[in-house]
Amino acid sequence: MFHSIAVLAGDGVGPEVVVEARKVLGAVADRFGRSLSFTEALVGGRAIDETGSALPSDTIDLCRQSDAVLLGAVGGPKWDDPGAAVRPEQGLLGLRSELQLFANLRPVRVLRPLIPSAVLRGDLLEGVDLLVVRELTGGIYFGPRGRRRHPSGEEAFDTMVYSTGEIERVVRVAGRAACARRNSVVSVDKANVLEASRLWRVTASRVLEEEFPTVKAEHLLVDAAAMHLLRCPRRFDVMVTGNMFGDILTDEASMLAGSMGMLPSASLGDSGPGLYEPIHGSAPDIAGRGIANPVGMILSAAMMCRESLAWLEAADCIERAVECVINAGARTADIASTDDKAISTVEMGDRIATAVRELSPAEATA
Repeated sequence: MFHSIAVLAGDGVGPEVVVEARKVLGAVADRFGRSLSFTEALVGGRAIDETGSALPSDTIDLCRQSDAVLLGAVGGPKWDDPGAAVRPEQGLLGLRSELQLFANLRPVRVLRPLIPSAVLRGDLLEGVDLLVVRELTGGIYFGPRGRRRHPSGEEAFDTMVYSTGEIERVVRVAGRAACARRNSVVSVDKANVLEASRLWRVTASRVLEEEFPTVKAEHLLVDAAAMHLLRCPRRFDVMVTGNMFGDILTDEASMLAGSMGMLPSASLGDSGPGLYEPIHGSAPDIAGRGIANPVGMILSAAMMCRESLAWLEAADCIERAVECVINAGARTADIASTDDKAISTVEMGDRIATAVRELSPAEATA
């Protein structure tokens, strides 16, 4: 079987972690006898430099023609001018919009060997396994925005807009996910203040009650959700929320897993290719130093195998390989304790690829 993958390495550490994901995908393809074709394209800052656009039309065309898209990261100080007409982040938002990727899945699973070096008490982290479903193409990131004159000088505005249909479809994704997990959904909003959140709460309640009657549904205000994520993270199974709240909460949740470098994500629509990327940014401060953690990118590749390629054995094998390598003590700098010897980006990728090849059949699908 043949799969075509669009590769958008992007900026900063993006190319460094993407090459490790490709290495691991090559190992799993060899193990299970499938063919993967990787085609590279530009996005973000590098695309601006070479074409003047953060998302060239050739990149969009390639993504649409592919089975899935791997994305590294976009942005960096070189392009960090708030007044610039073209910014790297426009490429990322444009991809989500053009490919109609309305649901972003961000799993947060705490691996036991990393608990001792975590920032929270170990007893709070034991057994944490949650999924955040973030609405991705609506809300304040896509609503009307602009600047206008004001008596004090200037006024800027960004508008949170949600329709019933946008809320319904992402809540359904959360409901289906909960049915395959532990049958619990927490919907996060700010319904005590925001009209858009009041529509969100009413709509989410109706969808969960009518279409997922066996799922336990709960609503939390976003500030309370942020507190409970740190106070009692084990209580969460599936969390569903809007674009901006999901962006912020998952960065917070990354600290449960030890580092943003550990967390993958999948951006999905009703049809077409999915987009797979780690939740971290381009990390320009460490770019080119060979110390970035590739695990989030590699686990994103595992999610790609599961969600877009219907290749469950490969997804399981990659995830087990990551666990095996972490259990054996491999640590990049971001997850290393003071007693650990940190290894490089390349060495972490090498160890995971080797584990993919060497795991026993029982271990690879455990």
